[in-house]
Amino acid sequence: MKKTIAVLMAVVMLIGMVGILAGCGDKAPAEDNSDKLTVAVVVAGKFGDRSFYDSSKEGLDRLVADHGVNPVTIECNNENHDIQMKNAAENADVVVCVGWEFYNIETIAPDYPDVKWIWIDNATSAPVDNILNITYAQNEGSFLAGYIAAAMSESGVVGAVGGEDADTINDFIVGYEQGAKYYSDAITVVKNYSNTYDDPAVGKDCAIALNDQGADVIFQIASACGDGVFEAAKERGFYAIGVDSDQKFIDPEVIICSMKKEVGGSIYDAVSALIGGDTSRWGSTWVADMSSGYVGIGYGEEGSTQQIPDDVKAAVEELAGKIVSGEIIVDSTR
Repeated sequence: MKKTIAVLMAVVMLIGMVGILAGCGDKAPAEDNSDKLTVAVVVAGKFGDRSFYDSSKEGLDRLVADHGVNPVTIECNNENHDIQMKNAAENADVVVCVGWEFYNIETIAPDYPDVKWIWIDNATSAPVDNILNITYAQNEGSFLAGYIAAAMSESGVVGAVGGEDADTINDFIVGYEQGAKYYSDAITVVKNYSNTYDDPAVGKDCAIALNDQGADVIFQIASACGDGVFEAAKERGFYAIGVDSDQKFIDPEVIICSMKKEVGGSIYDAVSALIGGDTSRWGSTWVADMSSGYVGIGYGEEGSTQQIPDDVKAAVEELAGKIVSGEIIVDSTR
């Protein structure tokens, strides 16, 4: 009997030892992950726009693939921006806030001094040590888009649908207008605002209203509303220009080009530098412009339908060089 009890106790101890060892084995991956950054991308609206917000997600995806960061994504759906910033900061080493709506970042970020913050598309009123502001010279890329629109227009009228009457959107529009006029003073530029970024039906109505005024090339600067601009272009037989990402793949027959603003690329490069130990950009504003390759024109993937003649593309490339050199100064709202 004593021998039986001894054997049972030995079995119990062995099982306990196995459990401890198995528990240690389960924790090993977590210990590995603890050495990696957790990067949270918080968007003011929601993903799925195939433009501004999705570009930020692409940057995060590249960071996961190349650096093994732990990803977190948060959609604010146009509300609770402050709460979501704080939620992200509680769980992440780097918080990327995508959209002007996160203007309270300059008062919230100092409460989380161990977190590195990136504010996309706007800048704090004064430098904050743990915030990197990234703004974009969208006016420069939009100048080229305006030139292309004017060159492709048969009516002499081109249009732009903006998401709202705000400085950032108007920075696109003033560049677009200047580029169109650079092509010809005879060009008329018409515009309107959707006052939403999420409703393609509104974008479609805005585009139809501009087409009714004669616009036969329309630049969409309204995130997911742009899908409605593209739909109107297809139904009505005019051309459209995409924004932020190369959107030609959405409808290569009507989208002749896109004004690219490499949001994802800038996020990737900033966090990659941080991973490499470079924190020099934090506490400042980085303007990602045409000279650094973050702003430009996209014509779609190789083999996609091309409407823009080679001579116009060559002229656009020359104009880009003049902007980079400072020979052409593009108007701005900033």
